[in-house]
Amino acid sequence: MESPHNNTSQQDPGRRRPWVVGISGASGTPYAASVLRGLLAAGEAVDLIVSRASRLTLLDETGIAFRDAHWRADLREWLARGADGKPETFEVPEAALADVRYWPAGDLAAGPSSGSYPVKGMLIVPASTACVAGVALGLSKDLLQRVASVTLKERRRLVVTVRETPLNGPTLKHLVALDEAGAVVLPASPAFYAGATHIQDLVDFVAGRVLDAAEVPHGRYRRWEGELGGGSKGAAPDAP
Repeated sequence: MESPHNNTSQQDPGRRRPWVVGISGASGTPYAASVLRGLLAAGEAVDLIVSRASRLTLLDETGIAFRDAHWRADLREWLARGADGKPETFEVPEAALADVRYWPAGDLAAGPSSGSYPVKGMLIVPASTACVAGVALGLSKDLLQRVASVTLKERRRLVVTVRETPLNGPTLKHLVALDEAGAVVLPASPAFYAGATHIQDLVDFVAGRVLDAAEVPHGRYRRWEGELGGGSKGAAPDAP
């Protein structure tokens, strides 16, 4: 006979199970924005962690200052911006952010820091080499690294979108360690067979591959169909 505790745990099918999106300090904030838009368009709940270093990168790449006290407004402004820096490129209604939770990077008591907090997995987009090293070594120096460690120990999906070139020996060893631990190592390497005509197309290709790894449906790029010359047909239709 099942215990009452087991019965209780299985009687909550509607319990919120978000994807945790961690953003480190590497260049590539448009990749993160595209992944976030894709998750929200697919109706996925999101728990967001923005590292201290990534705030500097975001400010440098977009001019947006991400503030704890005004995170929702700053996030909306960021997601509306195109990869070319043009503001209000994408429509981001307030309702689209209704199921987003934000956790400060210094809050080591945040929900996702525990394995008992229900999540589907974690996407680190982009992942700096410092972040890669911290996760591979289990340092847990901030919430982003802590949640990544929890994701691995709980055998949940962890996608690490490393954005650096060239890669040195220690970083390569750290990436191998993450692969062996069960993570998906997904370099931010855009392809051209999808018929990219704009920087946003290249960004969306990488974001689409991240969403593929998370098994989240999307229409961010034109998929290979086994026919040469497909790239000349143009990029995929506009996606949210």
